[in-house]
Amino acid sequence: MGLFNFFSRSKEQQKETLDKGLEKTKDSFFGKLARAVAGKSKVDDEVLDDLEEVLVSSDVGVDTTLSIIRRIEERVARDKYVGTGELNSILRDEVVALLTANNSGDTDGFSLDTTSGRKPYVIMVVGVNGVGKTTTIGKLAYQFKQAGLKVMLGAADTFRAAAVEQIVIWGERVGVPVVKQQMGSDPASVAYDTLSSAVANDVDVVLIDTAGRLHNKKGLMDELAKIKRVMQKVVPDAPHDVMLVLDGSTGQNAFEQARQFTAATEVTSLAITKLDGTAKGGVVLGISDQFKIPVRYIGLGEGMEDLQPFNRRDFVDSLFNNAQ
Repeated sequence: MGLFNFFSRSKEQQKETLDKGLEKTKDSFFGKLARAVAGKSKVDDEVLDDLEEVLVSSDVGVDTTLSIIRRIEERVARDKYVGTGELNSILRDEVVALLTANNSGDTDGFSLDTTSGRKPYVIMVVGVNGVGKTTTIGKLAYQFKQAGLKVMLGAADTFRAAAVEQIVIWGERVGVPVVKQQMGSDPASVAYDTLSSAVANDVDVVLIDTAGRLHNKKGLMDELAKIKRVMQKVVPDAPHDVMLVLDGSTGQNAFEQARQFTAATEVTSLAITKLDGTAKGGVVLGISDQFKIPVRYIGLGEGMEDLQPFNRRDFVDSLFNNAQ
């Protein structure tokens, strides 16, 4: 059972937030799709070519788009005649099937089973500056605390005063302690202090913020590796999860950030933010398909509970909901 099934927001409220958060993506995507099939009754090569263009321009990504088109071609060949009126439902089915086949399954966020037996459960959060990394940490801290867990934050992005200040503000807002050091301190030292304090205080979950610099991949790789080594002196199997935060509104740039970070460190989960303010929600489909890394959360607004566990079927159903 997912951890966040226990806090106040109901399934209906989550669905309402998801539907609202994807409005711009739906309007853009289905506007393009309607124009592509206007005046056509049968799904033929021309319609598929137009659909391919719609998917690519909706930031689904070239490779994922080609996989979807190939699946629909097979469906059309098998069923002999497929009308354009059936295209929405077929597209929905094939997108879900693709994500399922590629093990892009639902994680229900962090589950109670995930955190049980590991205390503290350590989540190292990575991502470039400006993607909503620290905000995501704050919202996760809030949701963990709402679930009755004892939470601690580590301000290991010591290269930007604003980053430390921001996570301290979030700690105060949520009511959880933050471990920090002076600006320019060794990030690994902050992580060590955070885990030492967490062990001493019987903390359940630790969230470690890290610097988001991609201009020197080797430097980033070395820094994150050092943080891991130092944390393991306190908690031998830490970190238990390395979460990469991506800004969904940047579209294809989010793909590039995912490539850079997965090359620099072992990323085990993803959070994709800022989907409510963009028409580029298709990027969730492409990233979850191409990188074979679970998308744990999607950001759909400014509220504490607007960071929602990602469920592929709910996401695709919402994307196609009320499609004409």
